[in-house]
Amino acid sequence: MTRIVSARDANQQFSDILGEAADGETVIITRRGTPVAKLVPYTTPADEGAWDRLLAMLEEGLPLGGGTFSRDELYEDR
Repeated sequence: MTRIVSARDANQQFSDILGEAADGETVIITRRGTPVAKLVPYTTPADEGAWDRLLAMLEEGLPLGGGTFSRDELYEDR
């Protein structure tokens, strides 16, 4: 269910509105009758931790079946 409140009411009842959002309700905040913000329940992103896993994989490197070499060895012929 969606609740619509004015910015003034949202300011005065913030704790109550925050509790409603935590309970699953969406709250739209208006200023002079125009919607300006939406407070929605928080959900855990499906890709949480994806960046950490990607960075760990990049630091470790990917096994490509070839030999290893240092940066200096890579550029020594140039």
